[in-house]
Amino acid sequence: MHSHETRIRIGSVAEHFMTPWHQGMENGVFKEAGLDLEWTDYPGGTGAMCQALKEDEADVCILLTEGIIKAISAGNPSRIISNYIVSPIIWGVHTGLGNSLTSVEDIFDKKFAISRYGSGSHLIPQVDAVLREKQIQKEQFVLIQNIEGALQSLGAGESDVFYWEKYTTQPYVDAGTLRRLGEFVTPWPCFVIAAREAFIQAEPEALKKLLEVVFKLNKNLMQSPDSVKDIARRRNLKEKNIERWMMSTVWADHSQVNPKMISNVQYCLEQLGLAERRLDYEELVWG
Repeated sequence: MHSHETRIRIGSVAEHFMTPWHQGMENGVFKEAGLDLEWTDYPGGTGAMCQALKEDEADVCILLTEGIIKAISAGNPSRIISNYIVSPIIWGVHTGLGNSLTSVEDIFDKKFAISRYGSGSHLIPQVDAVLREKQIQKEQFVLIQNIEGALQSLGAGESDVFYWEKYTTQPYVDAGTLRRLGEFVTPWPCFVIAAREAFIQAEPEALKKLLEVVFKLNKNLMQSPDSVKDIARRRNLKEKNIERWMMSTVWADHSQVNPKMISNVQYCLEQLGLAERRLDYEELVWG
């Protein structure tokens, strides 16, 4: 047992992507490495986590690549410390049951339900729009906090469109409370791990250890024949859906963040008028 355990406050979302962390906390591998993880789920997603890092309520967050890059460019005192999911996210494009929308082509002048400004549900429709040479105006966004808020808002016709990770919303689509109009695949790896600048300065060794453990857990998950069953059970999702999701998901096994990926995201944010300024790689990534 280590005489000194480093406490790390971790923020994330309650989604299937985070399974390696939960497995590691359950089987004690973080503790063995001298790390005491304090886990918080943020239903508000990436926007809420950026806020938590900024206000010193979390030390490390696993969050969406474009969200944290936007936040750092706006002065959030954090940096990306590693890749986490190196495959893109498949976003489902959803509408309410009673809504007359039938095609993704027709959504861009409608109202968009978003969890927070700076969250994926806010940024990704705009990325989708830019790639289709369309535009979304600020007044088209309706704040709904989380997925429950989205269901209410779409159901009541207060908003028309909701972008959220496809497999998380699948149960609602199956149950008929959401209608899926289409999908959008992010043009870059979806999740990265970020840390507060002050924590990076104070605990660089603990962070290196943390990443080492996470990469080992990621490898185990990707290699284990029981992963599909385990994730389906944890998240109460159908094995068939998890199998399809696993087939399109790759977890990082090293921390390397590609500079081209960083510049792709920055370019896209600039196109959207969402980047305060273009940052150097070193300002965005610890390494």
